Amino acid sequence: MPMTRRRLAMTLASLAAAPPLSARAGPASVSAFLASARAQIGVTTLYDPSYRRLDYPMGDVPADRGVCTDVVVRAYRGIGIDLQQRVHEDMAAEFGAYPRIWGLTAPDRNIDHRRVPNLQTYFSRKGAALGSREAYAKAQAGDLLTWMLPGNLPHIGIVDQERSALSGLPYVVHNIGRGAAREDAQALRIFDLTGRYRYGLD
Repeated sequence: MPMTRRRLAMTLASLAAAPPLSARAGPASVSAFLASARAQIGVTTLYDPSYRRLDYPMGDVPADRGVCTDVVVRAYRGIGIDLQQRVHEDMAAEFGAYPRIWGLTAPDRNIDHRRVPNLQTYFSRKGAALGSREAYAKAQAGDLLTWMLPGNLPHIGIVDQERSALSGLPYVVHNIGRGAAREDAQALRIFDLTGRYRYGLD
């Protein structure tokens, strides 16, 4: 049974009291990460890239909406990792290492973690980049894949546990415009694959 919007909102709110990953015994489990990703399906039903002022840390847009990066951010919060805070702190320390695509002159904790190029930079800086070569064949559950969509629109999704019997490609949990969904990566193969990352998982 899909998680209701109210239940997801309560779950995300409760994560603020969860111990950070550094306080736990080793990296988080893949199953918990994927469960957190899948819990968004049927709850986040809208694609909404609007800029909003967010709480900090653990700030979020309403649970029924978001973009592809919000799927990733929310999944990580399910295992005690707040990418809003981590990306903001890294950008505050090394702002020059991040893309200057948006004309910013300083970090913005409301939006920085919701931009794919910033997540790619953060993951790369933390040694989590695995490269895009043979990414579909090598992808493991919990990996993050990134693409470039038409119009130079970057996209990100989470590799799920199963592979499609039809295509042999992994299923991906993402939001490409219709809300959070789990889909065969075959639908994304027409786009340029730009990276594979693995962060904070065993």
